[in-house]
Amino acid sequence: MGLLAAEPPVPVEAAPPGEPDAAWPDESAEAQFLAEARERGEAVSATPTPAAEPETAETQPVGPAPELDDLVARLPPAVRETLDELFRARFVRVMRLPRKTLTAAKG
Repeated sequence: MGLLAAEPPVPVEAAPPGEPDAAWPDESAEAQFLAEARERGEAVSATPTPAAEPETAETQPVGPAPELDDLVARLPPAVRETLDELFRARFVRVMRLPRKTLTAAKG
């Protein structure tokens, strides 16, 4: 069974330290990619899926945070032993954090 010849990958230039999005494709590159995908018969969606869009409204948790012992009990024993062995991790409290705090830490 023979292998299909493929075009070599196009190298992506590294972004300068001050410009993290410089290597991101522009609109014309995106349009070209979508056109090529359509030619190959792939299903192409021009709009982002709902899972890819950030949640706009902050949802308030229902009820108080669960007890620490209940959450620790959900972890398999092997995971608890590994955490203890590798990191000497101890669970000390349960906190709810706003979603915006978690997304701000990514960037």
